[in-house]
Amino acid sequence: MKSKLKSYGRQSIDEEDIKAVSDVLRSDFLTTGPKVAEFEQKFANYVRSKYAVAVSSGTAALHVACLAAGLKENDELITTPMTFAASANCALYCGAKPVFVDIHPETGLIDETKIENKITKQTKIIIPVHYSGLSCEMEKIRKIAKKHRLIIIEDACHALGAKYKKSKIGDCRYSDMAVFSFHPVKHITTGEGGMITTNSKELYEKLKVFRNHGIVREPKKLISRNEGPWYYEMQELGFNYRITDFQCALGLSQLKKVDGFINKRREIAKRYNDAFGNQQDLEIIREKEEQFNSYHLYIIKTSSRKNRLLLFERLKEKGISCQVHYIPVYWHPHYQKLGYKKGACPNAENFYNQIISIPMYPTLNRKEQEFVIKTIKKSIKEAEESR
Repeated sequence: MKSKLKSYGRQSIDEEDIKAVSDVLRSDFLTTGPKVAEFEQKFANYVRSKYAVAVSSGTAALHVACLAAGLKENDELITTPMTFAASANCALYCGAKPVFVDIHPETGLIDETKIENKITKQTKIIIPVHYSGLSCEMEKIRKIAKKHRLIIIEDACHALGAKYKKSKIGDCRYSDMAVFSFHPVKHITTGEGGMITTNSKELYEKLKVFRNHGIVREPKKLISRNEGPWYYEMQELGFNYRITDFQCALGLSQLKKVDGFINKRREIAKRYNDAFGNQQDLEIIREKEEQFNSYHLYIIKTSSRKNRLLLFERLKEKGISCQVHYIPVYWHPHYQKLGYKKGACPNAENFYNQIISIPMYPTLNRKEQEFVIKTIKKSIKEAEESR
């Protein structure tokens, strides 16, 4: 009999969440109302940043963060290829060039020792990605950025609740901004949605302008003569990246439970670690002492591309839906058309050829997890016997 594990990750919605949304749907504000500001404030409090700006998606968060940082045509943005395309696409949206730095093969995180070699006079931003919920070496990256006067935007879309040393990811202790995603597979969800955190008042004000068409309403900030109480100006080319009040109501309800969600993810990860830690032909990603992994993903590494395919197909046959995170960004046809070549980041390419993301979400129960573990172990044993 097949399992019903239909996704590597999924949302955890309860009646409290549904009521929170329902209450807003019965209220006077569906968008640009009080729940947006409340969600921003409570999210900032949770990650310990001064400011937070809610937007329509994690991709929107990356884009407006780049706009607020002043990224423009002919600038360069450094990031990792082991990420969702949005981490690099945000550079293209601004007319800038993404520059890819290879990864640490044991973690999938950007290799901070290789960043400086990719910095040029055109480099403006570094976007380290906290892949799978594991934090990058932010202190070292910060030193590089300071030396070259670069802006750091943390891609924390996988890392709500994660920690680096004594710093909570999103507090911007080592960065200028951090961005989060609230897609259904993430730690908390608003359906679609995103957030940017910062400790800079200047960046905060810019972020608010760029998410709303570049429009300014405050009388003191107007450029032209104030025509009256209705008057506003579009001072920048912004976008409609606003988020709704009912989405933020869901976010507020989810935020109350986020620590419980993360504790559950870490319990699931521990059982996987115990099961696979000494498994032949399989590797796992381990956190270091200064890291606290919030486990958006649980990644296993097979011994080869062939074995990865065999295992993936076996899991699919058993009804266990998995995924591969990620195809190196510059492998995508659009990036190939732009002139990027395969072979640029060999560690990332080898890593891609080995990895599978297996089910990881708070409502994954012990019986389901044991079925996943049993299926993986059996599949590896069968592969060994068939050699």
